[in-house]
Amino acid sequence: MRDKTALITGASSGIGYEFAKLLAKECDVLVLVSRRQERLLDVKRELENSAPVSVKIIVKDLSQPGAVEDIYRELEREKISVDVLINNAGVGHLGAFAGTDWRRDSDMIAINITALTLMTKLFVKGMVERKKGKIMNVASTAAFQPGPLMSVYYASKAYVLSFSEAIAYELQGTGVTVTALCPGPTDTDFAKAADMEQSKLFRIKPPASASNVARYGYDAMIKGKTVAIPGVINKITTFSVRISPRKLLPLIVSRLHEKV
Repeated sequence: MRDKTALITGASSGIGYEFAKLLAKECDVLVLVSRRQERLLDVKRELENSAPVSVKIIVKDLSQPGAVEDIYRELEREKISVDVLINNAGVGHLGAFAGTDWRRDSDMIAINITALTLMTKLFVKGMVERKKGKIMNVASTAAFQPGPLMSVYYASKAYVLSFSEAIAYELQGTGVTVTALCPGPTDTDFAKAADMEQSKLFRIKPPASASNVARYGYDAMIKGKTVAIPGVINKITTFSVRISPRKLLPLIVSRLHEKV
């Protein structure tokens, strides 16, 4: 993919950082977006010292109105066309909906749904015009069932999966592919930020490494797969969800969210 530019949101750590390391070896330009300026600067130095890549960092909070448009306009001014878009940024929070803070829920919707959708909307047009491009939207195995104690998060990832599958179909024959990556529990900063480190979901078995998840997602994106679920257990779980009685799923998920 040399002579290509990739844009990655949530690129300062976790799966996004691992994607950046992979794409630094394949692209000439990387555009990395995150709220954490110091960490982005560290990543920029690391990647430019280890690969023949130019790294542009953009410090933005995607929960804020206008953030996505600002990113798009900045790249337009600099005549940077995006060939690979990875919508990785996402947040979650553990807690019963009636008791959670609305601002956190609102920010979650803004980042997980609104920013992802608008980012895709703005950059897919150029890809279609050029008749080539790849989009990856990071969803979750949470996308396949309702999630008591994380209702907004699970619903947001269901949106990401449904949205990605729909536009992947629409874009058939255009040269542009869309992949929804659906990882299970992964060793990133997410669990700590979401107050889930002591939950059964993250304690029953060791979470997957972010590097393995990113590699699986990258390979699936290159192949043009629409839905990518890393890990045998995750594949089995998502399949079993489809054949399980719907009324049992909230009970199962809520038990997994209990703290040990």
